[in-house]
Amino acid sequence: MVSALMATLWLVAGCNTTPRDETSAWAPEKLYAEARDESNAGNYERASKLFERLEGRASGTILAQQAQLERAHILYKTNEKAQALTVLERFLKLHPTSPAVDYALYLQGLVNFNDNLGLFGGLSRQDLSERDQQASRDSYQSFSQLVEQFPQSRYAEDARLRMNYIVNSLAAYEVHVARYYFRRGAYVAAVNRAQQAVKDFQQSPAAEEALFIMIQSYDRLGLDQLRDAADRVLRKNFPDTKFTAAGLGGKQR
Repeated sequence: MVSALMATLWLVAGCNTTPRDETSAWAPEKLYAEARDESNAGNYERASKLFERLEGRASGTILAQQAQLERAHILYKTNEKAQALTVLERFLKLHPTSPAVDYALYLQGLVNFNDNLGLFGGLSRQDLSERDQQASRDSYQSFSQLVEQFPQSRYAEDARLRMNYIVNSLAAYEVHVARYYFRRGAYVAAVNRAQQAVKDFQQSPAAEEALFIMIQSYDRLGLDQLRDAADRVLRKNFPDTKFTAAGLGGKQR
């Protein structure tokens, strides 16, 4: 009976034993090297866990900061965007004077950046309505902060390119919506969205069509003075416009 009881106790103890952490005796440098090796080998789940352990074990050191950023990059690569943003927000809050703030802002912008069509690809206006507009605005904010605070950063040039892409995407989206309303005879709504595009994105190519939609909508509403005013703005800012207000014979959508 005693032997049976001992066997039961050993069984219970065995079930409650937690797996031994093989990294517990590792120096932070070894833990970092192992995490990098796992990441380079494509073992992202294990690499992420090792970087997370390193962040806690080397708290307050440059190595811990590096571990945070490496983990955020892994989460970004594996499409764990919400977690990546959480890690980056914590990094920027805890380390506002870190020499890696520019990279953190750049990575934050990348996480929110929508580039389904490719940065240098064509802009499909029909697809823009499916994009996450708030994420695009958040991405722009991160890139803008990077460019303003660190104009000489190695990431600044690419950030500027992406900012320009975002502006054109957002402007094209507003025009896409304005065109949608116009086609359905909702001319007041079309004017409002087109005005928003012109106001917020004056330098965007989409502003040209936005003005034309305003001209068409005002004409349908019988607001001749507003139509003519919008026409003057269109011709002044886009003298070679492909859209013409004369007889509303311009490009039809």
